[in-house]
Amino acid sequence: MTTRASLLLALSLLAGCGPKTTESTAAKTSEKPAQTKEAGEAGPAGEASPDLVTLSPAAQRAAGLKTGHATTRPMGAGLTVNGTLDVPPENAVSITAPLGGYVQSTQLLQGTRVRQGEVLAIIRNPEFVTLQQSYLETRSRLKFAQAELARQRELYQQEVAPLKNYQRAQAEAQALQVQTNGQAAQLRIAGLPVGGAIVPTAALRTPRAGYVRAVNVTVGQSVTPTEALFEIVDPKHLHVELTVFERDVARVQKGQLIRFTLASDSTGTRRERTARVYLVGKAISADRTVRVHGHLDQENDPALLPGLYVRATIETGRTDATTLPDAALVRFGDKDYAFVVEGPGRYRKVTVTRGRSEDGYVEITLPETVPATSPFVTDGAYSLLAKLKNAEEEE
Repeated sequence: MTTRASLLLALSLLAGCGPKTTESTAAKTSEKPAQTKEAGEAGPAGEASPDLVTLSPAAQRAAGLKTGHATTRPMGAGLTVNGTLDVPPENAVSITAPLGGYVQSTQLLQGTRVRQGEVLAIIRNPEFVTLQQSYLETRSRLKFAQAELARQRELYQQEVAPLKNYQRAQAEAQALQVQTNGQAAQLRIAGLPVGGAIVPTAALRTPRAGYVRAVNVTVGQSVTPTEALFEIVDPKHLHVELTVFERDVARVQKGQLIRFTLASDSTGTRRERTARVYLVGKAISADRTVRVHGHLDQENDPALLPGLYVRATIETGRTDATTLPDAALVRFGDKDYAFVVEGPGRYRKVTVTRGRSEDGYVEITLPETVPATSPFVTDGAYSLLAKLKNAEEEE
């Protein structure tokens, strides 16, 4: 009896323990996937950083990525100034109609290239007829006066006529000659033919080759001799006109190097050009600035046009700077960025501060968290930026 009771007690204990073991096992089983999921999220969370780009080896080759380190280079230190491109006075011409009149025709457009002597417009003026008529009449009288002079000279030499008759004829011929020469000069200035058929129109021609900077007339417009109808600019001898503050003028000297870029250039296509200080102004303007004139080292550049704004640096010395190639920097919004190589196929975007630029290299200031010895992407940075922005849009 005792043995049977003991067996029943053992079976009941086993039955009570069975469900608990199953629940415990299920609990452990349910805990393991939860732990695995958290670890999985922790890994991609780091990879899903908005500043991190991960590329496969094939994608890296397709992007043409190149890497390198920041280098220390001597770069020019000096004044950062603004200015414009301009031409000397002899290379800018204002075209006027010397005698005025009406614009009969013109096909000139702003920016047109013109050759020396090319017709800019046709001017009509009734006074042209009067001027030519007067010239022809005076020239006819001159011929008669010259013939009379020849007769009086012969009579005087033969002692048939007195000296005063010869002198009177000589004075008359000389006066008509001067009058004829003056009228001929007026015809040439007005662009009218000297002699020949009388015409009511004159061709307005350019005295030198260049580009049309301004067109101030329309067909049918009445113009006066003082109005500038066209402006022609010859850009062969451009120079930079820089504005330097009064307090900095003492640092500027003739012969110093000027590095400048066009304000119209985009960041990705910005090209640096050079000039030399040629003249430092001696007059201080009302805004307490002085004009500095610089001659370009390379003048035959089709991208340079009179009136363009420039950003320039006048070198007053040289100092060492931490630099990267221009292609290593990308601009998005109003900030500059570079990509640090964190590992194979892993590139992190970091904000940098752009400084001086020279010979294809740009001075940079890195964040404190980025060592200067870090490897950087030196070519293909824009491909990484595009991939980064595409990933943000997909999210």
